[in-house]
Amino acid sequence: MNNPDHLLQNYDYSLPESAIAQTPAQPRDSSRLLVIDQDRQISHRHFFDLPQLLRQGDLLVFNDTKVIPARLYGYKTTGTKAEILLLETIAPDRWLALVKPGRRLPLGTKIYFSDELWAEVLDRDEVTKGRVLQFYYPPDQTMENLLAQLGVVPLPPYITSRESTPDQYQTIYAKEPGAVAAPTAGLHFTDRLLLQLQAQGIELAWLTLHVGVGTFRPVEVEDITRHTMHQEWFNVPSLVEEAIERTHAQGGRVIGVGTTVARSLESSGGKAFRGKTDLMIYPGYQWRVLDGLITNFHLPRSSLLMLVASFLGEGGREFLLQTYELALKTGYRFYSFGDASLIFRN
Repeated sequence: MNNPDHLLQNYDYSLPESAIAQTPAQPRDSSRLLVIDQDRQISHRHFFDLPQLLRQGDLLVFNDTKVIPARLYGYKTTGTKAEILLLETIAPDRWLALVKPGRRLPLGTKIYFSDELWAEVLDRDEVTKGRVLQFYYPPDQTMENLLAQLGVVPLPPYITSRESTPDQYQTIYAKEPGAVAAPTAGLHFTDRLLLQLQAQGIELAWLTLHVGVGTFRPVEVEDITRHTMHQEWFNVPSLVEEAIERTHAQGGRVIGVGTTVARSLESSGGKAFRGKTDLMIYPGYQWRVLDGLITNFHLPRSSLLMLVASFLGEGGREFLLQTYELALKTGYRFYSFGDASLIFRN
């Protein structure tokens, strides 16, 4: 293993806690925007400048997934507290979930969330280290309604401020419920900005990828090529395929809003597709669809950092880490509620 781009330790960087954004910019599109053009020239703008940075005939592709109130708090018959993070449905009323405390929730354990909702631990999942839970509730209720009543939108653990609210962790165009984390590159858009983009002749299109553990699960193997991504469900509609073909035929650029859009389009080759993806993108990957990418500043050693390094092309990892160092020196805010970058491929 001689390729330094495939070593986990080479995706590390030092991040002071003060650089982690605890609340989003207000208004959303007032966040800062670091722009990397196709010649790797860097400029510093604001997100509301996006219409000036794109041109007529370009296409923006968004992820319209909606974060569900996936965190539940309950207790065992012994009175021991339990915390559940739902990841995905695998059968009717059967969910894959991360649980705390895991060692104290063996198979057969019953967890009660209210008088109307309880679950039983059926199995373990070795990939996620989670549990398979079967939920039970009265016939006049639905899981969706009970989640709305009892669940909590799961903000990332590094957002510790009580000033942040669940609605801030949702894009303004979120429509399809199913994600356990937000596609954070989309948090910067406002209704006003979307109207300005359309008025300038920039086409907008939406796909769906339900963000799950695959996106935020840490890479734990030193050889990143051996990391296994957990599958996430996505849907690229035929309208998106047609928009991509039309844009490229007319010389426009296809820009993905977020790494989830990038993984969806690269998984499908830009074609209409409905299914699951476990695509792991790291330097050396041959990009097929995107010409530009809007993305936030990501965690050290994360698969998202590796994806962005790949998008920058040859020498992308070194350039990205240098850019992150510059971003820290010039006061950019990092992670979910932080600032954004706009990157064009060479």
